[in-house]
This record gives sequence, C-alpha cells and structure tokens, in this order.
Amino acid sequence: MFAVIMLLGAAVGSLGPAAPARAERSILAEFRFGSIDGGEMGFADWAGRPVLLANTASLCGYTWQYAQLQALFDAYGPRGLVVVAIPSNSFNQELGSDREVRDFCQLNYGLDLPITTVTPVRGPDAHPFYAWLREETGFVPRWNFNKVLIGRDGSVLGTWGSAERPTGRAITAAVEAALAEAPRS
Repeated sequence: MFAVIMLLGAAVGSLGPAAPARAERSILAEFRFGSIDGGEMGFADWAGRPVLLANTASLCGYTWQYAQLQALFDAYGPRGLVVVAIPSNSFNQELGSDREVRDFCQLNYGLDLPITTVTPVRGPDAHPFYAWLREETGFVPRWNFNKVLIGRDGSVLGTWGSAERPTGRAITAAVEAALAEAPRS
C-alpha cells in the first residue's frame, strides 16, 4: 500500500510546472479556436498578454474549477491576463453541443471569460495548439481541467494537472510573475 501511495505521489508531482519552452509569437499567432459565441479567437488576439488555458468538461468532478477560473479572470484580467476555457470531450465528460456547454457555463458559473467550441485536446485529432504543446514540452492533458500558462513572449511558463486549483498559490504565483514581465512593444 505504501508503494502505491508513493507511486501515486510521484505521478501527481510530475504534473507540476513544465520546463519553459519558447514559441515564436508568429507560431502561436497561427493557432485559432472556434468561439462558443461564434467566430474565432486565438493567440493573435491576445498578443503580448499572458494566457492561461484550461481544458474543461461540464460533467467532470473538477467542474467546480470553473468558478475559480472566473475568479482568476476577474482578479487578473484587468492587469492583462486572459483566461480561456477549452471545453473538450477528449475524456467523454462534455455535454453534447456548444450551446449546451455555453448555457451550462453561464447559468451555473456566470462565466464571461473566453470559451472555445468543444475541442479535442489529445490524440490524433488534438487541436493544433495541443499537438504543438506536446511536441514542444511533452505535456499532454491527462484529464479535464489541466492548465497551461503562456507568457507574453509566447513561452510556456507552466503546466498543471487537474488537482491544481486555478486560484492556488502555484498558479497565482506564476500568473503574477507573468504579469510582472514587461509588456511587448
């Protein structure tokens, strides 16, 4: 039993911040997501701003983290942070349509942060951003509510697993450090 607990602890510990990987801003600018409200959004729209992305699912046990993602957006958005929810059915826990997801998020959590359309985050159909992230850092979401922080310069500042709270010290410290970087001119 002790060995199982130690192995589990090591596995969870491996979900901590990734080694930074730099991306050419032009590479990130190519990644676009469908917006749940119609149209598109992407890194070109957020150029020079730190971006926290979280793959989400409405039927997951971690869905309570929507409230913390919104709190993070409310607290740090005025200083430049963009928080993006990326609903995904990669783990078979998302509602059936974009409209259902949007309504669920707005009615239950009052989300007004950017939300993408339902997007694959792993496997052969993974969104190009997640394919790039896997190639650059080795990070692949292992479950819903994994988070990725991209710095003003396009570097991957950290990745976190589901158990890491969006408003917990690890993520808020990384966000504060990202916001302290000089804005791009």
